[in-house]
Amino acid sequence: MKFEIIARDPTTRARAGLLHTAHGTPAFMPVGTAGSVKGMTQEDLERLGVQVLLANTYHLYLRPGHETVEAAGGLHRFMAWPHPILTDSGGFQVMSLKGLGRVTEDGVEFRSHLDGSSHFLSPERAVEIQLALGADIIMALDECVEYPSSYETTRRATQLTGRWARRAKDYYERTGIRGSGFGVRGERARDSGFGIRDSENAGSTSSVKRSQEASPRNPNPEPRIPVLFGIVQGGIDRALRRESVEQILDIGFQGYALGGLSVGEPKGETYDVTEYTAELLPWERPRYLMGVGTPSDLVECVAHGIDLFDCVMPTRNARNACVFTSEGRLAIKSARYARDEAPLDPACRCPVCRRYSRAYIRHLFQAGEMLAAVLATQHNLHFYLDTMWNIRQAVLSGDLVSLLRRVRTGSSKVSHT
Repeated sequence: MKFEIIARDPTTRARAGLLHTAHGTPAFMPVGTAGSVKGMTQEDLERLGVQVLLANTYHLYLRPGHETVEAAGGLHRFMAWPHPILTDSGGFQVMSLKGLGRVTEDGVEFRSHLDGSSHFLSPERAVEIQLALGADIIMALDECVEYPSSYETTRRATQLTGRWARRAKDYYERTGIRGSGFGVRGERARDSGFGIRDSENAGSTSSVKRSQEASPRNPNPEPRIPVLFGIVQGGIDRALRRESVEQILDIGFQGYALGGLSVGEPKGETYDVTEYTAELLPWERPRYLMGVGTPSDLVECVAHGIDLFDCVMPTRNARNACVFTSEGRLAIKSARYARDEAPLDPACRCPVCRRYSRAYIRHLFQAGEMLAAVLATQHNLHFYLDTMWNIRQAVLSGDLVSLLRRVRTGSSKVSHT
């Protein structure tokens, strides 16, 4: 994997970079839990400028099964998505299954939420499943504790995460995967190897350029291997965060994720722990903040040195009739919009805002029409991608502090293109 830092904001710790993978250049990752972003076709996502998706290992393992995906040629071919894919380890979903999971030194025992069948997920098994799925970036298994948790519970989970990370890395290397990342051929390479050229602006609204022969059903015959990220845990305890960083750095990964945040802690703690932890991580490696967050969160955390984000918020909120605008969130089902002919966001240039009114979209929600969630999702994803593009431009111009100031004073809810 090649990660280039091409600009650094002079006032904050923000940086603009290019993360080259076999399928493109990521920045913000919409969540495609079961291999799709709800309500969106892959063509819709490409038109919006989405360049990377997150898929959920736990859900794909249970249905349709990683063997089925592997037999189909991997996630890229199965989904007809010739761009980057990151898979999580499945640990967070297992931990969140109240009463259905049990953590041991060996791994996690759990029962399927679908049919109650018993399963076991070890660090090695999590890597094996993700390799079969064929993602570009895969994650080591970790234990994420809820907030609040006792110091002892958090300490135990942090240390277990470190031991699991070592086992995940050892298994990753034993399978024949060596080298610094993409561009290295290997027998265990599982993805479909689409020949995607890197887009210069991660998160931009321009479409990704593809090599002439590459298409969703016509992969490049030379496969590439995935890269493995380690996850830092530690809750909101600074000493445990430092201990976790030291453990994970000692093992050595191609990228580093901050886990265990945005699980109920105060927003100020999220930002403080993110800043503290990011400072401890290598400058030359990509940093991924898992599960965060609002558009304002993106600005704040980029300023703290974060490079990659995923979040269900733009899509989940859309399905619940909540849309993001440059003036704040809008509850579109409110009666006040029944005759409002304005677009969702007058400052937005997405296809939805160029064509449809608030009144019409409200009507669709009230009538239970599927199109309501589709339109709201398109708008919200555009808003997030546009926000990330504007953050990137601010970093490139060395003026992220101005955007930060507007966000913190409430004069901007970001986007604005």
